Amino acid sequence: MNETVVEIAGVTKAFGKVSPLALKGITASIPKGQIVGLAGPDGAGKTTLMRLIAAILRPSSGAIHVAGFDTTSDPEAIHQIIGYMPQKFGLYEDLTVQQNLDLYADLRGVLGDERAATFQRLLTFTALAPFTDRPAGKLSGGMKQKLGLACALIKKPQVLLLDEPGVGVDPISRRELWKMVHELLGEGISVLWSTAYLDEAAACDSVLLLSEGELVYSGKPADLTDRVKERVYRVTQIETNRRQVLVHALRMPDVIDGVIQGSDVRMVFKEKPVHIDVEALQAGPRATIRETAPRFEDAFVDILGGGPGGRSILAEHTPEVLTTRDTMIEVTNLTRRFGSFTAVDNISLKIRPGEIFGLLGPNGAGKSTTFRMMCGLLKPTAGSAIVNGVDLLEAPSQARARIGYMAQKFSLYGNLSVRENLEFFSGIYNLQGKEREDAVKLMIEIFNFDHYVNESAEILPLGYKQR
Repeated sequence: MNETVVEIAGVTKAFGKVSPLALKGITASIPKGQIVGLAGPDGAGKTTLMRLIAAILRPSSGAIHVAGFDTTSDPEAIHQIIGYMPQKFGLYEDLTVQQNLDLYADLRGVLGDERAATFQRLLTFTALAPFTDRPAGKLSGGMKQKLGLACALIKKPQVLLLDEPGVGVDPISRRELWKMVHELLGEGISVLWSTAYLDEAAACDSVLLLSEGELVYSGKPADLTDRVKERVYRVTQIETNRRQVLVHALRMPDVIDGVIQGSDVRMVFKEKPVHIDVEALQAGPRATIRETAPRFEDAFVDILGGGPGGRSILAEHTPEVLTTRDTMIEVTNLTRRFGSFTAVDNISLKIRPGEIFGLLGPNGAGKSTTFRMMCGLLKPTAGSAIVNGVDLLEAPSQARARIGYMAQKFSLYGNLSVRENLEFFSGIYNLQGKEREDAVKLMIEIFNFDHYVNESAEILPLGYKQR
């Protein structure tokens, strides 16, 4: 039996007397020298549990012990033996990489020869050695996370708490972070990795799955995946619109989840199906359906009670865009230079009505710069962009009025409530009176903001901020 480094016993956490419990009677353990995944939907309680383990918050009831120390009675002792990297890690963006490391070394009391050796080890470990003079604010998303990890490891911890370190980081950098953290296991460090990416959770030694403040699963990812064995199927050789096939699949009473997977549609059933009505999917005469191997994601959705279903309230309330145009967005030889640096080089693309167009690339590839030019927020150095027949160079304001743009760092006002943010932005889009009131009410319904409508935007779970 593995030795445990964190013991959680009957822990509940309440914020205020009226709000529902953020955590409800959690009992779990974290084995020594393993990566334990902490997964769950937005608002499940993952960050709250992390902060309790880090002795930043106190439990309302129950107890947590980290390496034998009680988080309530011995918080200072716990602060000395853990490394904690929150979602918004406290990097000082005006300071260089080296200055950030110096600051955290001062805070953790790492001095003299130990300090120099620690810096050399961490800069080599994170591959940040060539960038010590670069301001943290000028680093890519992946490099910021590596610097955050280095700061959390300034004093070698027994337990490392990582709160969704992969959010906003490209897949290459995520893999590098994962590899780096795996190397720490050889040094006897135990890791709790909170994640929104189910492929990461599936790769952990064990996983804790939270939902609405309750622990619904604790164990190996493979054991959870086995619960949906013989219940997962793929529709292949689809000759019609895959999205419509998915809608038909999700409306079948025995289907609890479905997703588009490449050229196919993947379906998860409530129980092993005896008969599947392929014709009801309207996928074409050549379409076939066959059993396929389950994934952790299938079991994750199953244990949470199923996916969102086939209905989209947003689509139902969005007026159809009537157009005779073959192309809604046309970009030709778009280029943007910042001094001698070329951020976007000669990009051309066309996007048709009703099309979802993916723009992929690692951190620093130029995706955000391209978006800002296409929204009329940044003037191209060369090239052109036409949105719904309007030239962005000639009439940027007119084009922006036809665009809904959600930036990577969306400009929510943290000191305003959810409702106040919605009311403010409805004013920007020139909605007034009853139209404005109805629009705000609809957004609250569509995005399930009911529990958070009067909460400050600053304290929302990350996923709800994105909504």
